[in-house]
Amino acid sequence: MAHPSVTRVDLTQDSVEKRIPWAVWASVLSILTLVLYGPILKTLVLAWWTDPNYGHGFLVPVFAGFVLWKERDRLARIAWKPSNFGLVVMIGAICLLLLGSLGAELFTSRFSLLLLIAGGILFLAGWGMLRAVSFPLSFLILMIPIPVLIYNQITFPLQLLASRFATFWLQLVNVPVLREGNLIILPNYTLEVVEACSGIRSLMTLITLAVAYGYLVQDRRWLRWVLALLMIPIAIVSNAIRIMGAGLLTYHFGPEMAEGFFHEFSGWVIFVAALILMFGCHWLLRKIPGAKKEHTHE
Repeated sequence: MAHPSVTRVDLTQDSVEKRIPWAVWASVLSILTLVLYGPILKTLVLAWWTDPNYGHGFLVPVFAGFVLWKERDRLARIAWKPSNFGLVVMIGAICLLLLGSLGAELFTSRFSLLLLIAGGILFLAGWGMLRAVSFPLSFLILMIPIPVLIYNQITFPLQLLASRFATFWLQLVNVPVLREGNLIILPNYTLEVVEACSGIRSLMTLITLAVAYGYLVQDRRWLRWVLALLMIPIAIVSNAIRIMGAGLLTYHFGPEMAEGFFHEFSGWVIFVAALILMFGCHWLLRKIPGAKKEHTHE
């Protein structure tokens, strides 16, 4: 009777010994990440706090963590097959961090953090685990502000587009208006569609919400993509409606309607309306044959 008892103890010790290298590597990688990316994470959180375009950044890692917790049983069933290629990915991530730091390009430095995490998962657990966590890992990209060069290329065309739509709709309701670039000239006031009114703020937030919403309620990947892409025209149109509304109120009730409380309040109203449009689009998309499917995430 003693022999089987000894065998069980040996197996338990062997299991513990096998976990030691993993725990050591995980600790080393965690410390390395904190040391290298402490300043990067600090500036990222500061950007979420100070930049209204990325206030949703606080919710992105929370939702990614929720997805991992929700999928914990499925992740626990995945066989761990560590891959040394993960070291190559991590080295590449550190090189990208150095490149971004030398070039003062925050997006590159911040994106390298996600690459380092992916390399660490690959090194410790293998390709199967990396594929299993690909969605929450990819979702983290939405918390990183886009490069300034690309941001500037996007915002001004959005300003002009919103100005055109708003001017056209004001003319339809018989408001005398003239547009010069991003200026909407009314008889009693001139509205300037500035960068903050370009719609980029609501666009980034709506896309993030659409991706999260699509994951929670829909299994069809193509439908998730369509729902996220639909946020682009929804954000543009809803923002143009807000500007048109500001112009209409200003023309009839005075310039003070374009500023202060009414300006901020209209932003929230239009954002809620955009969310309702998102739900409506999803309802219509589900009417497409083959689009409706039980949500299982198996």
